[in-house]
Amino acid sequence: MARYNLPPAPRDDGSYIFPDAENPFADPAFPFANPPYAARAYSYVAVAQYEAMKATWYYKYQFNRPAPYTVDNTIQALVPKTDLPAYPSEDAVMSGVTAEILKALFPAAVEEITRKAGDQRNAALWSGKASTSDIAAGLAFGKSLAALFTARAASDGMKNAIGTKVQWDAFADSATKHGQIPWRSLDVPARPPMLPFFGNVKGWMMTPANIVAERPAAPPSTSSTEMADEVKEVKYYADHLTRERLAIVHKWADGAGTYTPPGHWNDIAEEFIRDAHFSEVRAARAFAMLNMAIHDAGVGCWETKYYYFNPRPTQLDAGIRTGTGIPNFPAYTSGHSTFSGAAATVLSYLFPDQATYFNEQASEASVSRLYGAIHYRSDIEVGLDHGKRIGGYTVSFATADGAN
Repeated sequence: MARYNLPPAPRDDGSYIFPDAENPFADPAFPFANPPYAARAYSYVAVAQYEAMKATWYYKYQFNRPAPYTVDNTIQALVPKTDLPAYPSEDAVMSGVTAEILKALFPAAVEEITRKAGDQRNAALWSGKASTSDIAAGLAFGKSLAALFTARAASDGMKNAIGTKVQWDAFADSATKHGQIPWRSLDVPARPPMLPFFGNVKGWMMTPANIVAERPAAPPSTSSTEMADEVKEVKYYADHLTRERLAIVHKWADGAGTYTPPGHWNDIAEEFIRDAHFSEVRAARAFAMLNMAIHDAGVGCWETKYYYFNPRPTQLDAGIRTGTGIPNFPAYTSGHSTFSGAAATVLSYLFPDQATYFNEQASEASVSRLYGAIHYRSDIEVGLDHGKRIGGYTVSFATADGAN
């Protein structure tokens, strides 16, 4: 994700070319793994892995074939022995389902993805935990399950998330007609807005009607005293960026060349899942729940951003000097805040004893955008609340999915 999270550079004439899925080796490379793309990608991988592990466990206990190192005591086990049935191999299933989805998401990395998937299967074979037939069955099963998710991805609306210049101009025209100052790109040369129709992409736990129903109320009018006060507050933090605040800005920046804010929350979750010694199935469930909520948060946030098309603080006050890069999309609401609110809500459900920690981290991620002078207070506070409400949809599902 980090490797492909690189915005396309402008051509000599100041125009931009979008990455082309049909020509992923071209310049710019496909994809531009920005935060919405990343949220969607993480969710497809995680959900497919979870469904694959559930199905694998079902068939393991249907056939109940013991592992090679259990059948033949001359086979030296190179991993800790378990009583888990070997057929189909969970490593092979995981390699098959994951590799097929990753190849669809990152087609220019097919060789690397294929090689890593092969390494996983070889590890299962060489360690004595699976036979060649266990692995062959698992690989075929994983690939068949992946096809269900790649078919969903092909029709989930992502292909239409960029839109056209006529549509982009319509956002600005609508804001102007409502008496607001419309957002504009502050990049030089001006860059097309990032995925303005990602808000129409299919969610996991939320319907399009849910997305609209949960849309936050309008931000302060760009001509209001309230907005002027919010701009002044941003200017204050820009002019008083202490070492402590700058450290928070950098901790949560997650900009170009990183695994993005959704990846940051997966990184946080990994440590708790590891320390809890979750089984493969339970770990897969945790990542699936987390990433479904994060994806839905991205959809809800982007729908809100382009519905209101609100300008960034630096657009209203050119004297504001930011502590981090200015994202190329409208301000209201904060993506970091929405992603973090949703993630903290799900992780608090999964690890209730750590709820205080997760919410503190979400609040810190949120306020980092105010400290960095790229968001107003209303962006971060409303975004954090929006994300928590969105995360609640996944928690409601999880409490009734039978896993407990």
